[in-house]
Parts: sequence; C-alpha cells; structure tokens
Amino acid sequence: MFVGVCRLELFIHASGSLKEKRFVVKSIKDKVMHKFNVSIAEVEHLDKWQLAGLGIAAVTNEHKMIDNIFSEICRLIEQRGDVEITSRTIDIY
Repeated sequence: MFVGVCRLELFIHASGSLKEKRFVVKSIKDKVMHKFNVSIAEVEHLDKWQLAGLGIAAVTNEHKMIDNIFSEICRLIEQRGDVEITSRTIDIY
C-alpha cells in the first residue's frame, strides 16, 4: 500500500475577493474529488484572496499510480486558465 500526499500552491489570477477565491477553489476541489476519488482540502492561505494552498491525499497499491494521479490533477487544474500552480510537492510513503 502506498499513500501519496501532494501539496499545491495556486495563484488565482481573476480573484478580486475572498468570495471569488472560494468559488474557484470549491470548483477545483469538487472536480478533483469526483474525477480522481482523492481527498482534497484547502490548507494554506485561507485569508489571501489570490493564493490557495491545497492538500491532496491518495492511497493506491502502486507507486507509479500515485504519480499518474497527481500529474493528471495538475493538468486538470492548469487547463482552467485562470489558475497557475506556483509550487508542487509530492511525498509518497
């Protein structure tokens, strides 16, 4: 069994308020959770309106599968166009 933890820092270009940021983050979280069956939460920068820190956790039976899941999640987020991933770290246990 492998457990993967991915930490993403996002810059939200079009956000002008915390309300707009929450809308974007909620949309990302919902899509990622339903498409990839992972746990995801906003864990950093809760009071900043253009930054978001997301934590994502996945459990699989293959090491490579975790890498693939996190790569696909990053592609999905970057395809939005209004969000830029500024930092990404992955730990696999």
